[in-house]
Amino acid sequence: MTPPDDFTRAVEAVLFAAEDPMSVDSLRAHVGEGDVRGALDRLTTDYAGRGINLVRRGDRWHFQTAGDMAHFLRRSREEVRRLSRAAIETLAIIAYHEPVTRAEIEAIRGVQISKGTLDVLMDAGWIRPGGRREVPGRPLTFVTTQGFLAHFGLASRRDLPGMDDLRAAGLLDPIDLAMEELAVEKPGEGD
Repeated sequence: MTPPDDFTRAVEAVLFAAEDPMSVDSLRAHVGEGDVRGALDRLTTDYAGRGINLVRRGDRWHFQTAGDMAHFLRRSREEVRRLSRAAIETLAIIAYHEPVTRAEIEAIRGVQISKGTLDVLMDAGWIRPGGRREVPGRPLTFVTTQGFLAHFGLASRRDLPGMDDLRAAGLLDPIDLAMEELAVEKPGEGD
């Protein structure tokens, strides 16, 4: 393997020292004009299969411990925080429909949402306020964060599973599947 050029090494050094994931533009501001994307591709290849990897989360890049090596870094037992069913449903609605207002979440779920549910998701760093809608009352919208993508191992929201993926994994409620099949059968009964 040929050693990387000085520009690629500069991109590597900036990413290594960065406190937060960096975008291509912020990298370019540090290292100057050059093929930043090419350097990122080279570094991604160079670090593949090693103890740390260069990964992309959304439009930002950072180094992280390889998933199969993370257990070596755990010194204490992690406290498992279980989300309530309401929180899981709310997070899924926000992820699939963002930006979404509280009223839209409630309309999709069919019940009111407690303020505490949104607070738990914001404390976890998975959602954040996304601005206000330009409609009467100017309701606040919610969107997912880079932390959500990182926690669930997604490069972008496009990587969320679709209906076919969920069905194949057996994650859809059997009652919902039976109702779906019944709805498909009914139109042909009157013929």
